[in-house]
Amino acid sequence: MSTPFIRNHQFNVIKKQSDFLLKTLRTIADRKVLETVRYRAVTSALEAFPSLTEDQKRMLGEMSTIEKAEDFQRYLNALEPYLEPYPTITLKQIQKLFPKNKKLKVPDLQSIDFRYITYLGWVDIATNKLYIVYPFEGRFIGIEGRITPTNKKGYCLLCNRHQELALFSVKTKPAVAAPDNLSFIGQYVCLDSQACNHSITDTGALEKFILSASK
Repeated sequence: MSTPFIRNHQFNVIKKQSDFLLKTLRTIADRKVLETVRYRAVTSALEAFPSLTEDQKRMLGEMSTIEKAEDFQRYLNALEPYLEPYPTITLKQIQKLFPKNKKLKVPDLQSIDFRYITYLGWVDIATNKLYIVYPFEGRFIGIEGRITPTNKKGYCLLCNRHQELALFSVKTKPAVAAPDNLSFIGQYVCLDSQACNHSITDTGALEKFILSASK
């Protein structure tokens, strides 16, 4: 039985390096250049993991031997059994993360392929709010905030795609408690959580924002 060890953002790194290597194979004939690109692609994939067994390293290293587009796709398909899905979460668990929101609208969890999810995110158009739920150290952290379209393109904090952004403003606990004392933390993000999850290659910025916004 396959033991999952590849998280969604790590799989995105592998896909990104595979795509880069395929494009290089199609445009460059110099064997020395190709060998260098192969080495860098595999190294980048391996560096996305804090630790790997020798068998896992060997599996990821097979990328460097591929020559054709269809073989790259077969390689990625062969890795899918090793994808580590987003932890199981229920509707009640999500509702408990947002206790003040009695009319919380949650996406259909049955329709989500959790193998390709780094964070669970959705927009409630009626309230103009973005919700994010992220698994961290054995627990779930939920944050919510207002979204303000910028009508400008830029790089999303979470996935680093160049997309049209919105300002995501989350209310946090102020340093000094007082009725009129409000504190907010804001970042620019893209609003398509599915596309964002399919592009995110590092969880550092996401975790930093989540932890800061949930204080």
